[in-house]
Amino acid sequence: MQQAVALLMWSVLIYASAFVRPRLRLQFNPDLTALVAFYTFAVISVFWTSLSAAAIMKSAALAMTTFGAFCLITRSDIDEVVRATAFGLFILVAASAFCALAVPDIGIDHSWMHNGQWQGVYESKQTLGFVGAYLMFFACYLKMRGQGWPAFLVTFLLASTCVLASESRGAGAVALAACALLVTSMWSVRCMRAYAVLPFVMCILAGFLILYFYVTGYDAIRVGDASIDFTERTFIWQYAISHFDDAPLLGFGINGFWTIPSIYDYFEQNHGWVLDNYHSGYIAILMETGFLGFTLFATSVLLFSIKVLHLIAARSINRSHCALIIGFVVLSFQTNFTETTFLRSTMFTSVLLVSFFFATCRPVPQADL
Repeated sequence: MQQAVALLMWSVLIYASAFVRPRLRLQFNPDLTALVAFYTFAVISVFWTSLSAAAIMKSAALAMTTFGAFCLITRSDIDEVVRATAFGLFILVAASAFCALAVPDIGIDHSWMHNGQWQGVYESKQTLGFVGAYLMFFACYLKMRGQGWPAFLVTFLLASTCVLASESRGAGAVALAACALLVTSMWSVRCMRAYAVLPFVMCILAGFLILYFYVTGYDAIRVGDASIDFTERTFIWQYAISHFDDAPLLGFGINGFWTIPSIYDYFEQNHGWVLDNYHSGYIAILMETGFLGFTLFATSVLLFSIKVLHLIAARSINRSHCALIIGFVVLSFQTNFTETTFLRSTMFTSVLLVSFFFATCRPVPQADL
């Protein structure tokens, strides 16, 4: 019911956007082609799943929100989108802090794995940490765009408090790094150019990480006598990758892996717990869309980096907007090493990532290509 209502609301917004004159006109160049091809492939991958109601709904939601992201970024100014997003996240973070302090039975996680950590209005403490990290980043951007100190300090301190209280220190560190990237991008064009290639570099690193687990069969990263499992996330990674050969080219389809009873039950029997979450966006893409989907994704990221470099050279994009897009994409790609947000139509920050990709698919003067 919740998903159906969300899709209805997206339908209304998309219909309303048809009456708004576009502010940004995109050009069907290779970067836009690769981006559309990847998301189209992800949407139609539902046809080689069990075609459960949940999988069909997720596919429909992904199609709807991807088109909605296109409508959003072509009809609204980026600063307007960021202000609205930051305001929405602030309300959620403030409500989470209130619940944690005033209604601890709701706002604090009492499970055996995360006892005492804040989860706020969310189902898990990871989500609260993730949302807080993004709010820290947006607060930093709005301050650079002229927001007053009181509003910045209230927003930034509240977001960082939720990140720390949820014990998502890694998310906070990544958010601070993204804020530093934002500031240095505004100081130096050379830094901006260097940061523009980071998303593709992270795709390559993720590919090597996946290859490590595929070749070795280890359920953790072994360095000498030490084993690094990132709070048992690597158990999920290795288990998923061990099934890659079952559907190497096209993958299991969207929402088509953890819904297989034998796969779900076997992991639970061996570990005593199971989550229908890869805890890695890169592995989610590989397992649900296969090698072909991962290749399309990496290609779209490569073309994004190249396009951003052209836009910087041609000075055909606002510098602060360019810094924002690069910083947000880097933050998203870094987060997806340990969390799954790629192909998540239920998270607005995932929709925003697609919007920012679309924002770079604008024409570049031919002389600068």
